Amino acid sequence: MDVAAAFDQTIFGIRLADLWQFIAIGFAAQVVDGALGMAFGAIANTLLIGVVGMPPAQASYRVHIIKCFTAAASGISHFLSGNVDNRMFLRLLLPGVIGGAIGAYGLSNVDAAVIKPLVLGYLALLGVILLLRGMRDTYEKGTARHVGPLGFLGGLLDAIGGGGWGPVVSSSLMLQGTEPRKVVGTVNSAEFFIAVIIAGTFLGQLGGEALLAPTIGLLVGGVAAAPFGAMAAKYLPTNFMLVLVGSVLSASSTIGLYMLLET
Repeated sequence: MDVAAAFDQTIFGIRLADLWQFIAIGFAAQVVDGALGMAFGAIANTLLIGVVGMPPAQASYRVHIIKCFTAAASGISHFLSGNVDNRMFLRLLLPGVIGGAIGAYGLSNVDAAVIKPLVLGYLALLGVILLLRGMRDTYEKGTARHVGPLGFLGGLLDAIGGGGWGPVVSSSLMLQGTEPRKVVGTVNSAEFFIAVIIAGTFLGQLGGEALLAPTIGLLVGGVAAAPFGAMAAKYLPTNFMLVLVGSVLSASSTIGLYMLLET
């Protein structure tokens, strides 16, 4: 069998020649998410829908399934890199899980189109504030406040709108002056448990078939990228991280608002 014929073979319904694009999407999304504490869902969903042409529902399902694995790998990497604040982790965990469960099981009939513009507007504003703060010569440290409510809100919005844990929780904690690398590591570590709750709901509704096909490529790329994101979070300067987070957050939120207005 020659090389061309080998790449034409299929595994779980996907051509091996096409697998690379899903690996690349998973890798790119997780590098950014691991370093900045947000944007895995936004990047992966955008590329799956806009570049690959996958239906939105299938893209969202696969992203939440993959988050279970990438968040676990990312959390372990951040823990080994010393990026996790144990006290903050515990304060986020239970409210986040409760919010995710309520969003997944009790609020599935809420129209996400009503909520998304408000959330995106809030995140765009946070992004601009973080960007401006990162451009200062000094970084004003502060104490994390309202951690539990932020965790609850992040889990709730992540379940209802298909994203929100990282952007809402990470950006809000950074805005309070909490050390960025600790925020990123802690929020990413807690995300595993929120993702399991939400993905379990999808799995119960749609079955296990969607775990196959492109999901394999996303999983390979995402898990492989986890250590790189953790290392970036550990060594990037604080102000530089704020500028990156602010830029990604404001840009992705503005694009999201524009897409909502166009529909």
